[in-house]
Amino acid sequence: MFDKIVIANRGEIALRILRACRELGVKVVAVHSEADRDLKHVRLADESVCIGPAQSIDSYLNIPAIISAAEVTDAEAIHPGYGFLSENADFSEKVKQSGFVFIGPNADTIRMMGDKISAKNAMLAAGIPCVPGNNDPLSDNPKKNFKLAQEIGYPVIIKAAGGGGGRGMRTVHTEAALINAIAMTKAEAGAAFGNNTVYMEKFLENPRHIEFQVIADAHGNAIHLGERDCSMQRRHQKVVEEAPAPGITEEQRKIIGERCAKACIDIGYLGAGTFEFLYERGQFYFIEMNTRVQVEHPVTEMITGFDIVKEQLRIAAGMPLSITQDQVRMTGHAIECRLNAEDPKSFMPCPGTIEQFHMPGGPGIRCETHIYNGYKVPPYYDSMIGKLIAHGEDRKSAIARMNTALNEIIIDGIKTNIPLQQEIMNDSGFVAGGQNIHYLEKKLGLQS
Repeated sequence: MFDKIVIANRGEIALRILRACRELGVKVVAVHSEADRDLKHVRLADESVCIGPAQSIDSYLNIPAIISAAEVTDAEAIHPGYGFLSENADFSEKVKQSGFVFIGPNADTIRMMGDKISAKNAMLAAGIPCVPGNNDPLSDNPKKNFKLAQEIGYPVIIKAAGGGGGRGMRTVHTEAALINAIAMTKAEAGAAFGNNTVYMEKFLENPRHIEFQVIADAHGNAIHLGERDCSMQRRHQKVVEEAPAPGITEEQRKIIGERCAKACIDIGYLGAGTFEFLYERGQFYFIEMNTRVQVEHPVTEMITGFDIVKEQLRIAAGMPLSITQDQVRMTGHAIECRLNAEDPKSFMPCPGTIEQFHMPGGPGIRCETHIYNGYKVPPYYDSMIGKLIAHGEDRKSAIARMNTALNEIIIDGIKTNIPLQQEIMNDSGFVAGGQNIHYLEKKLGLQS
């Protein structure tokens, strides 16, 4: 096991990684921006290094500064968390070239899965079902594109090969709108991702978003830890996640989960990752793979009792997986509500000072947050300030416990989305389970 690592992130995920390190006896170096000197994990770390001004581009996205911090503190490895540089192949490569261990997959794998076209081709080769569409970049030939759209069948969706986070995609319902949609998506993709390659797929109109958690070592072993339902979304951003996914059978879980684990072995994957699918009419369709730990990993940990972050550290240190597939057990149901510093109606970010914070408790409740009384939520980063997780013997029990926890938690001084989460937990459609990815936006009046 490593003696010391750098956590190249901030907020609740940085604190989550620090806690895993403490359990394994690993020392922690916290890198932080000038705005984040008072973060909880910075205060708790063995060492801390300021890596730049508040803006992310000058700090958490500053590769030379992060590697320099590892050098001056004699660290051995760097954990990227999620977001920022976690899926940046150049960062993974430069960390390795500088003599450190990147706690995640290698650069080639990140590049392969970061390009949606190469990822789709790799999954098709591994036997993973994909959304019908073309597996090559769209040409500039209108006739070819019209013919392809007719073969796929309208509506189609134009996607950026290097896209993510809901950006770089347009739905096309008619032939008249196709060429303009391709041109606009290309322009947007080039500006946002530095890559204007786009491709075309069938647009699934009412799918659910279901993802499978996988983890693989360097010794040819890979397992899956079941699935999560992340269909409660607003503008392609997840709001509520749960595990297991309502209505998915044990047979479906076994078939898709084992294919995902096999795909990890086929592509030489290392560490924790997530295969994301659209699910419609009983069929799974692969859309992308996230080559990092997910925000929603706690719901999987709650139903399996398996610590994903500690396993990331073990695998990066060269150890084999600590369990086999037949040792994975799923018990009960878990739900996660993301807690954001934002207006629950307008969704505008609401930075400011936490005047009072009371963490909820009770059986099956887990609160992942870096905030505390007097903490100032900065305006420079993502508005998520924590996650509330509830585990119960079944889905009904988990919802009841989440309701209790949401009523008990106190965050004063800023606006949060807690009222929205309370509304979701008491919504008849959500309580019934199995809603599609458009359900929440329609409920909020954001979609006709």
